[in-house]
Amino acid sequence: MAFRKNFSPGYLANHMARLFAAGLQRRIDALGITTGQFPTLLALFEKDGQTQRELVAQIDVEQATLANTLARMERDGLIVREDHPSDGRAKIIRLTDKARGLREAATRAAMAQNQLALSGLSEAERKTFINLMQRVIDAMKRDGR
Repeated sequence: MAFRKNFSPGYLANHMARLFAAGLQRRIDALGITTGQFPTLLALFEKDGQTQRELVAQIDVEQATLANTLARMERDGLIVREDHPSDGRAKIIRLTDKARGLREAATRAAMAQNQLALSGLSEAERKTFINLMQRVIDAMKRDGR
């Protein structure tokens, strides 16, 4: 059986993710943030003041990847690191006023990209599509543990 990329879930998911990221990047360029920083911003928009370990678990990225992302975010004035009150080895990651000021525009950009991407689907198809993606992600997470 020949491999046909246009019928490969992995190939299609990767291609779709790259298109989503490119579209989102065009929308957030003017905000001075990147798609690599976006998951961390979203996590901190939901709950500011998390440790790096908490963010790694929430975002589901490698620790080294997040460390690099946080270093760039700190350099760009988006986060500050504070001493943890009870763990001398940990730092608390907090958004700066600059980052908090980007929340509305950044989430609006993401919603616009999602809207564009799903514009060819009915509302019922959108719900089904998202549900199926969540189930596929859950299956792969279970296998990866």
